[in-house]
Formats: sequence, structure tokens, C-alpha cells
Amino acid sequence: MLILSIRTDKPEAELGLFNNQDRLKYITWPAHKELSATVHTKIKELLSSINKELKDIEGLVIYKGPGSFTGLRIGVTVANTLAYALEIPIVGTLGEHWLKSGIERLLSQENDEVILPFYGAEPHITKPKK
Repeated sequence: MLILSIRTDKPEAELGLFNNQDRLKYITWPAHKELSATVHTKIKELLSSINKELKDIEGLVIYKGPGSFTGLRIGVTVANTLAYALEIPIVGTLGEHWLKSGIERLLSQENDEVILPFYGAEPHITKPKK
């Protein structure tokens, strides 16, 4: 099973490709405020580096939090959209061993279907100025 992992909760974003539990390729980059502009390109580059395309992805693991409000929203939205469009399973995980846990869940044929971000606290959203 070709698995794409996504982690976007901090300024340095992470993407990984796995064949079952074997790591094929893993990248990190300083995405910070450019995450929404770079994440799609980085996914395409990652897949191209092993001669694969989006259609080859068979499962997704996403780190769902806690972490950056905007970073989590972007990563979770990308993951949910890919899972829906490709009709593949998706699992969201937390904690230090999020990746191992997520891959194990996918290989056990689990599917969360839709992931919601976990911020660890209520988000601090400022009210719009009039």
C-alpha cells in the first residue's frame, strides 16, 4: 500500500511516502507562512521522485494536532480533499508516535473518512474590525 503522510502543525512541514511500513522518501521544508502555496508542489515533487502520481496513493496519514491553527487547517484540508477525490482511506493521529500509529491503522483497514483538526485548546480567533 502506497501511503502519503502529512504533518503541517509547525513552521517546518513534513511529507512522507511509505510502501506499507517501509519509508520510501521523507521531506521537510520551512513552509511557515507559505504552506498553502507550497504543499501541493511538494507532494507532486515527492511523488515524482519515486516515479509515482497522485492516483498511485492508496492511503493517507495526517497529524491532526495539537499545533498551529492555520497549519493544521491547511494540512487537514489537503488530506481530506485528497482522500475524497482519490476515494482512499484516511486516518488522523496524535502524539509522538503519530506516524507509526497511523500506518498501522491504515494497514488494519481503518478509515476515519473525515479528519477534524485537534488544536489542544480553543482557538484564539480575533473578532473582525468594523
